[in-house]
Amino acid sequence: MRPGARPPRRPAEGARPVDFGAFVRARRRSGELVVQPRMGFSDPGTMRAGLAATRAANAATVGTLTLDSYTRVGELVSVEAALRAGTDLNGYPIVSYDPAVTGQVLAGIRDETFPVQVRHGSAVPHDIFTALRRTLINATEGGPVSYCLPYGRTPLDESVRNWVRCTEDFALLRDSGVEPHLETFGGCMLGQLCPPSQLVAISVLEALFFCQHGMRSVSLSYAQQTHPEQDREAVAALRRLCGELLPTPNWHVVIYAYMGVYPTTEEGAYLLLDQATRLAVDSGSERLIVKTVAESRRIPTIAENVAALESAARTARGGPPAGVVPAEADSQTYLEARALVEGVLELAPDIGRAFGLAFKQGVLDIPYCLHPDNHGRARSYIDGDGWLRWAGIGRLPLGGLVDRAPAREVTSAGLLADLSYVQRAFDQRARGARQGPDPDGAGIGPAGYRAFPSGGRQKRS
Repeated sequence: MRPGARPPRRPAEGARPVDFGAFVRARRRSGELVVQPRMGFSDPGTMRAGLAATRAANAATVGTLTLDSYTRVGELVSVEAALRAGTDLNGYPIVSYDPAVTGQVLAGIRDETFPVQVRHGSAVPHDIFTALRRTLINATEGGPVSYCLPYGRTPLDESVRNWVRCTEDFALLRDSGVEPHLETFGGCMLGQLCPPSQLVAISVLEALFFCQHGMRSVSLSYAQQTHPEQDREAVAALRRLCGELLPTPNWHVVIYAYMGVYPTTEEGAYLLLDQATRLAVDSGSERLIVKTVAESRRIPTIAENVAALESAARTARGGPPAGVVPAEADSQTYLEARALVEGVLELAPDIGRAFGLAFKQGVLDIPYCLHPDNHGRARSYIDGDGWLRWAGIGRLPLGGLVDRAPAREVTSAGLLADLSYVQRAFDQRARGARQGPDPDGAGIGPAGYRAFPSGGRQKRS
């Protein structure tokens, strides 16, 4: 036990939370894709109602407590002021509520058939993890890179130290018979315009970081990007690298519906969610984080979340049965992701230290990320076929795989167009024929839709 760490209390008999990862994997083996909302409300009664509705949905579900923005950045005084004033927050303030309140929210809802995960977004999560241990919530997510670079200016080395301490403390739940679970957010860096190989690499590296600090149950995320074929290639690469590198068999992959600018039409939103669901099913992934028709406008209601869950479940049931996805030959995405992972692991045996060195040297470099610790030389763009490509790789260790000469100049107008590419494509499709997605899932854009001239393609193996 780390000096100063408090062992968690033992759960009451019959109240012990299930292993979140093992639960999800078992449901997928039974043929069901697990679907999950990104739901959080500040009022405990509303939060409990949201969990109950998620549990009752016609789908294989797990519950979510998404935390508010003040709690994520440690502004607890602002949380207290909002609660005193009766002002709604944009999530559940788990740190500021007495553990008994959260216990009442979960009582009779969380059990062996319905685990609950906390989602937050913090590079300084000590108070959050303390609250999790006190309420015996044994599943959460994040990571030292993925919850640092996109969300603020916390120095990366500070975030790494924070996540080392929190991961090791979280692992102490195992001493009371509760298996903790951590999901890396690394597959969702900035939500968009990060080429899939780097999303895969960071997800794998953060999972290895978790395992290095005591975790045995992990999940790895991948956010739906701009082209279904490229996404399938990326998830295949992610699963292959997990099998090759992770020291635990208790892992699974979670797909996020598109994290960028979302379609404004209801039909476009459902077309995009359908495509994310097919990606999860076709790739053998075990869990899907849904988005709703309200994403482009406001925080979704409970009913809108349930509608998205049930829509995804219907789409998943119409897909091929669950089974082992056949191994693929070395793809471009796999080769790039493996080169990035190996480039980081070669820097230091301690993965946290390797992260710091990687960003200082440009071995990892997130396009368009303004964090001071990001090198800021890598660039990306969407080609005429809808694939995310490297426009320039800076010092990324991708020599021989990607041309080092910039593939194209990225202009401000081009960047803005890329950021809304998915929204435009799916809204245009929805407004056009008012019909369902292409049966084969080919191409996200309508026929003839081309955002840019093709060019700057990566070298193919």
